[in-house]
Amino acid sequence: MKKLMALLILFSLTSCNGQVKKKEHKAEKAKTEKTDGKFKVTKTDAEWKSELSPEEYSVLREKATERPYTGKYDEFFEDGVYVCAACGNPLFKSDNKYNSHCGWPSFDQAIKGSVIYEEDFSHGMHRTEVMCANCGGHLGHVFDDGPKATTGERFCTNSVSIKFIPAEELKKAKKE
Repeated sequence: MKKLMALLILFSLTSCNGQVKKKEHKAEKAKTEKTDGKFKVTKTDAEWKSELSPEEYSVLREKATERPYTGKYDEFFEDGVYVCAACGNPLFKSDNKYNSHCGWPSFDQAIKGSVIYEEDFSHGMHRTEVMCANCGGHLGHVFDDGPKATTGERFCTNSVSIKFIPAEELKKAKKE
């Protein structure tokens, strides 16, 4: 049992790593800096803890990663928009979601201006972290092993860091 747990932990740390190359990542070129070190939505840890579930808080505020193949959006493909689970900022369109078979929801691009990027050297790896540009919530990482026919990027995203808004709800909201 201990060997199985060790293998699962090792897999979860490495499978989202993808094929990080030494060349400068496209996302790093488009890096957006935080304005004066602050985000539009800022809250205390106590406020975040009271508004988010323990798992959401762990991922969005403490940069944890959910276990692969456990998130509700991994194999979920409906028409709509994915927003930040912490602040509601629109992040990804369903048109950009694809099945990368990595165990986490994957997108080939984010909505322009919705995310920021930061170098991440955790767990002995060099990756590009993706965060909500509105509140700084940790979403996941972006790699350059996505579909070559589109952007070549794979936004490896934690399901718990996003919420899905169906297209029907978006249409209703526009009418009102």
